[in-house]
Amino acid sequence: MKQKIVKKSYGSNKKTKRMLPSGFQKFLVHNVKEFEVLLMCSKSYCAGISHNVSSKNHKATVERAVQLAIRITNPNVRLCSEENE
Repeated sequence: MKQKIVKKSYGSNKKTKRMLPSGFQKFLVHNVKEFEVLLMCSKSYCAGISHNVSSKNHKATVERAVQLAIRITNPNVRLCSEENE
């Protein structure tokens, strides 16, 4: 059985490839120090915090991003709400 040949129309435009609906491209961040890379191009990239970052480090990362005015795609992922009883 023959496989179908990939045609020219498949795939995304090079200018919009990996672009989010908000118009930003996602940059994966593992720690606070990696925000320094985003300072130069914060108007075209936004930060996405990696899934293996602990909740304590996640809070510190979100606070640092707010200080630097960098957009985050997942700011409330690891934050647990405490119930008062």
